[in-house]
Amino acid sequence: MSIRHIVMWKLGTDSAEEKLAQAEEMRVALEGLNGVVPSLRSLTVRPNALFIGANFDVVLDSTFDDAEGLAAYASHPAHEEAAQVIKKYAVERTAVDYEF
Repeated sequence: MSIRHIVMWKLGTDSAEEKLAQAEEMRVALEGLNGVVPSLRSLTVRPNALFIGANFDVVLDSTFDDAEGLAAYASHPAHEEAAQVIKKYAVERTAVDYEF
C-alpha cells in the first residue's frame, strides 16, 4: 500500500494577489523537494482556484511508498528548510494521510 499525504493551508492575508505570490513561493520551495528526498514519489502544490476566502488557500498533494517514507520526508533537512517558507505565511493547517 502507498500513502497519499495531502496538506492544506490558510494564509494570513486577505489580498488575492498576496495569496497567489505566497502560494507560488510555497510551491517553489516544496516542489523543489522532488528528486531530493529519496522517499518522496511525487509532490505538487497548487493555489485554491474557487471560492476564495471560503476554502483553504493552498494544497499540497504528495505520495510515498509507505508510512516510513512519509516519516523520512517529514524529518529530512530539505523538508525542514522548505517548511520555513510555509511558516512565514500559513496561519492554519489541516492534513489527511490515506492508503491506496
